[in-house]
This record gives sequence, C-alpha cells and structure tokens, in this order.
Amino acid sequence: MHAARGGGADRRIAPDVAAGLDRYLRLTGGGMRARPDFAARRRLGEWLASQAPPSPLAAHVEVDDHRIAPDLRVRIYRPRRHPDPLGGVLLIHGGGMVMGSIDGEDLNATEIADGTPAIVVSVDYRLAPEHPYPAAVQDCYAALTWLAAHAAELGVDPERIALYGQSAGGGLAAATALMARDRGGPAPALQVLVYPMLDDRSDTPSSHEVLDVGIWDRAQNLEAWRAYLGPLRGGDAIPAYAAPARAGDLSGLAPAYVDVGEVDLFRDEDIAYAHRLMLAGVPCELHVYPGAIHATQTYAPDSALAALTVGYRRAALATALRPR
Repeated sequence: MHAARGGGADRRIAPDVAAGLDRYLRLTGGGMRARPDFAARRRLGEWLASQAPPSPLAAHVEVDDHRIAPDLRVRIYRPRRHPDPLGGVLLIHGGGMVMGSIDGEDLNATEIADGTPAIVVSVDYRLAPEHPYPAAVQDCYAALTWLAAHAAELGVDPERIALYGQSAGGGLAAATALMARDRGGPAPALQVLVYPMLDDRSDTPSSHEVLDVGIWDRAQNLEAWRAYLGPLRGGDAIPAYAAPARAGDLSGLAPAYVDVGEVDLFRDEDIAYAHRLMLAGVPCELHVYPGAIHATQTYAPDSALAALTVGYRRAALATALRPR
C-alpha cells in the first residue's frame, strides 16, 4: 500500500514523510480509512497508543489522573527537576472530535512538561457522536477554568497558561480561546493551534486535494463534522464555538502559533484563520511546511520535517511561558 493517492497531492509529500506514511499503512492494514466505523477506528487508535515506547523523559515527570467533574477527567504532568511556579499548558488531543484520548498524548505531554518546562493538564473531553457539540468545547473550557482556579496548588503561574491542541484539539483550543474572551475567563498567554480543524464547511481547495491517503482525508473530515454538529453542519446556524472559522470577530484573542503542512486538507482554512488573526491585531506566528502531511510527526516521526515542526512548536511555547 502506498501513500501515492489523492488528486496529485502525493507528489508533493516529502520522500521521508511518504516512507513513514507507507510504513504506517502497512502496519495498520490501511489505516483509519480501512476501519468501517468510529468504534473500530478508536480501537486502532488505542492499540497504536499502547505500542508507543515510553518517553526517555518519563522518569523526570510525575503523572497523576484527577477528576475535576463527575464526567470529566484530566491527566496532570509535573516535571520533577524544575522548581515551581511554572507555566501551565492545557493540552487538547486530536481525533476529529470522534476519536483520540489522553493516553495517546502521553509522549507529547511528557516531553512538553519536561522540555518547556511546564505543568501540563491533558483533558479527556467527551467525544461525538455520543456527545455532540457543545460537549467537547464545554469540557475544554471547564478544564481551563479549573487549571486557572487551582494554579497555586498545582504550582502554576496563572499569568502563564497556554492552550495547545493538534487537529481537532487545535480547533477546540481556538474555540476555548474564543469562549474565554467572550466570557471574561482566564486569558491564555498563547494558543498553539497545530494543523487545527476549524471549518465545518470544508469548501477550500485544499479540502478537496487530500482524498484518500489512509490518514485524515475529506471523507473522514465530513463524517466527523456530521457526528459533531448533526444536520446543521455546513449551514448558516453554526456558532463560532463549534467551528472557529465562523467567528466574525477575532480581536482581543490570545497570541497564536499556527502551523500546517502543505499537503493537509486543513491548509487553506488554517492559513485563512491565521491571516484573520493578524488583521484583527492578534500576534500570530504562522508556518506552512512544504512536503508535510497532516500529523507528520505521528506518521513519520523520524523525518526531518517532524523534527522541524515539533521544534518550532516547542520553541514558541517555551518563549510564551518564560518567567516574566
């Protein structure tokens, strides 16, 4: 099985990224697209998370699960070799709002905690279709307010809290930032939006380019938005907290870091959102990586692009959370 499909987009994938993607497809027998439903895709994600080797930094990070509401759990990562108070990171996992878990973020959370350094709070938000909008964003906002309210006991400087999300997690991070602004909630120091899922309309050119490469493509994206929003998807009544690209006013938001691969169906909506942030006067760092796919660091972790993209994200986070 080869990654060379998808309306010619495959020809733009960097060779070492394509090689990593091919290995993933062989290992999983075709990836998520070969699984018939959300339940089967979730099981694949759980299996992949269980196969990931522990981070070499795991011994330096204390991990604790904590229930902040009857139906909402967070996992807290505390670096052992850095003194309090530290910055805080609310980490929001990806998975199209229909898959993913905090287990799958263990490696990323551990490395952020020790490398930034920061106290990382990873939120186990409710998934669609069992829990459609607004469950996920409500959970993420509840986790942000809990983190800010308990900053002192966690050893977090309340003035140095960032939102960090990948894919659907990036969209939820953007929505949480909007909600925090509108409700007068905690003001994040930075919103890190990693190839974020922002626009339920999926009508940009890039959303039609990535059609069938075994990872997140147009069909899966539309299916996920329908699961999250139901029959309202694509209509005129979708609020910004559901799909941040719908927001009319982006002024007054936290500074942002946005990155996306050139061969990612979210490319155009992410560039447009970053541009609108800049026009609204919000400081925004934007990276578009030629040859990169959706979640390059997941499917091709040994590639040069994986190292490059992760390095820039971590640098932006460390800069924003540096003691003032």
